[in-house]
Amino acid sequence: MTALPPTIPHLAEAAARRWPDALALIEGDDRRTFAQLWEECRAAAAALLERGVTTGDRIAIWAPNRREWVIAAVAAQTCGAAIVPLNTRLKGREAGDILRRTHAHMLFTVSGFLDIDYRDLLAGEDLPDLAETVLLDRDWDAFLASGTGARDPRIDASLAALTADDLSDIMFTSGTTGVPKGVLMTHGRILPQVGVWIGNTGLAAGERYLIANPFFHSFGMKVGWVACLMAGAVMVPMPQFDVAEAARMIERERIAFLPGPPTIFQMLLAEREARPFDCSSLRGGTTGAATVPPVLIERIRNELGIRDIITAYGMTECVNITSCRPGDAVDLIAGTCGAAIPGNEVIIADEQGNELPRGETGEILVRGIGVMQGYLDDPAATAEAIDADGWLHTGDVGTMDAGGYVRITDRKKDMFISGGFNVYPAEVEKLLSAHPAVSMVAVIGVPDERMGEVGKAFVVRRPGSSVETGDMIAWSRDNMANYKVPRHISFVEDLPRNAAGKVAKIELPRD
Repeated sequence: MTALPPTIPHLAEAAARRWPDALALIEGDDRRTFAQLWEECRAAAAALLERGVTTGDRIAIWAPNRREWVIAAVAAQTCGAAIVPLNTRLKGREAGDILRRTHAHMLFTVSGFLDIDYRDLLAGEDLPDLAETVLLDRDWDAFLASGTGARDPRIDASLAALTADDLSDIMFTSGTTGVPKGVLMTHGRILPQVGVWIGNTGLAAGERYLIANPFFHSFGMKVGWVACLMAGAVMVPMPQFDVAEAARMIERERIAFLPGPPTIFQMLLAEREARPFDCSSLRGGTTGAATVPPVLIERIRNELGIRDIITAYGMTECVNITSCRPGDAVDLIAGTCGAAIPGNEVIIADEQGNELPRGETGEILVRGIGVMQGYLDDPAATAEAIDADGWLHTGDVGTMDAGGYVRITDRKKDMFISGGFNVYPAEVEKLLSAHPAVSMVAVIGVPDERMGEVGKAFVVRRPGSSVETGDMIAWSRDNMANYKVPRHISFVEDLPRNAAGKVAKIELPRD
C-alpha cells in the first residue's frame, strides 16, 4: 500500500482523486461516486467555515447510519474540528451530559429514527455551548446552501493545516466510575490500524460493504466507512440491522463484505433456511472477539459463501488490538481473536503489569501507535488506563498461546455485554439512583438466552415508597439507553456488604 494520507479528510480527497467515477456509496436508489462524495464534503465544510468552525471545536453527530453522517463527519474534520459521535440509543440526560462536557458547538441529528425525535429528548437540557442543531433528514440541503460552495479556497487552506496529530473524534465509553469517558483519538492513530485491518480482511476496491455496525462505534466508523475510503470499497449503510432487509440487500446490491457479531451470521443462516436468497456475492467478513463454535465458521463459509471470515479484537481506546489472518485454521478463527496486529505489542500480564508465560491467564495489555491519546479532561483515569511504559490495560482477561494468538476468557472490569453493547453497572446504578423512590441500588449481569447477558437491579426502596417492577423498568426506559435498562428488578431490604462496607455483589443471587 502506498503512503497513507495524514488525516481522514485527506483520505477522502485521495479517494476522489484515485477513483473519481467509481461508486463510493449506495443508499436506496441514491448512488454517489467518490468524486461526488468529496464534492459534498467540501460543500458541507464551506457551510461550517461560514459558521466559524475551526481547529479545536467539537461537532456532535447523533444519528443512524446514513450518507449525511459520513459527509458531516469529514466536513467537520476538514475544518479542524473533532467529531463527537453519540449512541442513537442514548436518552436526553445521557446525551446532554456528553454535549456539555465536550462543549459541542453544533449538533447534527435527525427528526425521526425508530419514532424518536432527538431534539425533544434534549428539550429540558441546559446546553450553553450548543449554538445550532441541523437535522440531517430535513435541513441538509439548506445547510449546504448556507455555505459558499465546494470551491471555497478556505477549504484548501484548512485542509493544508490539518496534521496526523489533530483530534479526529471523541467517542464515549462507559466506565466503572459510573461516568462515561471521552476517548481522544487522533487521525494518525486511526489510519495505520485501518490499513492493517484492510490487509487482513482483503477488503478491495469496488467491493460492496454492508455496514450495519453503527457509525457512532469504532467498528462502524473506523473499520467501516473510513476503511471504504481507504480501500475504494462501496459503503452500503444500514440504519438498523434487520435480517430480512439484510438478505434483500445482499441479493440486490451484490454485497461482498459483511462484518458483525456471531449472532448476525446465525440470523442470516436461519433466514436463508426459511427464505433462500442469493448470497453468491459474499466473499469476506469479520466477527468480534466472541468465541464461536467451529461449526459456525464452517457454515458461514459453506452456506453463506464467506470464505474469508476472520475474528478480531479491538476497543474504543485502541481500534484494533489483535486479528486473525487470511489462511488461519478454523480452530484459530473460532477459538481465538487472533494475534497482535503489526504496530501493536500485546502481552498477558499479572496484577503488577509483568508479562506472564504463554498459556497463563492474566490481563490483556496492548502498546502501539493505535492506543488512544487519553480520556477527555480526566488525567487520573488516563494514568490508570495507560501505565508509565505506555501499556493500555484493557480490563479483559485472557491467555496467549505459543503462536501469539489470544483467547479472551473473562473481563476484569465490572462490566457485562448485552446484545453486543458493553454495560457498566456503575453507570446504570448512578442513573437508577436518580429515581425518587430509590435509596440504594446494585446492578449485576445475569445470563439471557437471546442477549447473552442482561441487567438485574437490586433496589432498596426509600421509606414510604411503593414503586413496583413495571414502574422502575418504564422509568429506566425513559432515562437510559435501552441496552442499559435492567430486565429484572429485585426489591430488597438491604444490600450485602463486605468488611469495608462496600456492596458485596458476589453475594447477590444471579437466578
